[in-house]
Amino acid sequence: MNLYEKTVRQLIRYMYYIAGGAIVLMMLITCADVFLRLVVTLYAKYGWPILANWQPIPGTYELVCFLGSAAAAFAMAHTTVESGHVAVSLIVRLLSEKLQAGFKIVTSSFGFILFSLISWQSIMYARELVESGEVSMTLELPYYPFVYGVAFASFAVCLVLVMTVIIELVKVFE
Repeated sequence: MNLYEKTVRQLIRYMYYIAGGAIVLMMLITCADVFLRLVVTLYAKYGWPILANWQPIPGTYELVCFLGSAAAAFAMAHTTVESGHVAVSLIVRLLSEKLQAGFKIVTSSFGFILFSLISWQSIMYARELVESGEVSMTLELPYYPFVYGVAFASFAVCLVLVMTVIIELVKVFE
């Protein structure tokens, strides 16, 4: 279990860094686009020749959407490891540790089923996107790599949930 847990936690850490990088890129692209739109406005208003060749970044909206999907997907597993999601535990906290572990086993099992389905359906959808050749409107970037990213991230959440179930089963049978 120790090697499995270590490997999963290392994978989750790398995914979390990717999510953070996507957020930083979203910020940089948005700030650069806003600045360049200001430059275009200044050129239109004052006609300064030094600003003549500056243009906003084409496809900013698409890039930010793609990066947002990557950030959300790749942060899911870390949120699951840290139990950072919303949980109603007012009544569960009053129960014994073994019953709390039992509840965690049940909820993690349901989560495993859910994220397994999300991963599987994302793979199926990404295959359809590859076959159809669907791309974004402005930059003509393919959608399928990002859908495969969601599938991979959902699979990583499944790995975390399996780890959680095993840890909680050990607590129950101690």
